[in-house]
Amino acid sequence: MAEYSFESTQLIEYAERIKAGDRIYLSGVVYTARDAAHKRLKSMLDNGETLPFDLNNALIYYAGPTPTPEGLAIGSCGPTTSSRMDKFAPQFLDCGLKGMIGKGPRSSKVVEAIIRNKAIYFCATGGAGALASKHIKSCEVIAFDDLGCESVKRLEFDRFPLIVGIDSFGNSIFN
Repeated sequence: MAEYSFESTQLIEYAERIKAGDRIYLSGVVYTARDAAHKRLKSMLDNGETLPFDLNNALIYYAGPTPTPEGLAIGSCGPTTSSRMDKFAPQFLDCGLKGMIGKGPRSSKVVEAIIRNKAIYFCATGGAGALASKHIKSCEVIAFDDLGCESVKRLEFDRFPLIVGIDSFGNSIFN
């Protein structure tokens, strides 16, 4: 297993190079979205509406950060169970999404979409949200403020530690 450090904008460049089980230190822009936000994003796509961020080459972190303590960029920001987003992921991947971050295995339909789109599924450490938040430099709500912690946020990662859960060839740490 290898170790890489790169910017989110370089994911396309690294997508076919990194393998399941590799350690990644990711920096750059990542968006949060969980169940309720995914439902709204899907509805917007289905209705031909413009999304609050461009899915093309984007990364989504399945997280709902806690309120931000004074003096910090974000509150605790750990991953949520990814399988809850499996009904949305293939469509989002087919619209250009390049990476997802969460925890746990994915369905066969998501794996097929990952392969078809040369995307990546990263795993973050569950139960370590306070530690993960130390690798987030900024947090800005960009959509669905009424959803509270499930609003869509634009995060700026700084060497956020991840494991490649499923690589662009469908190899998985869950097999």
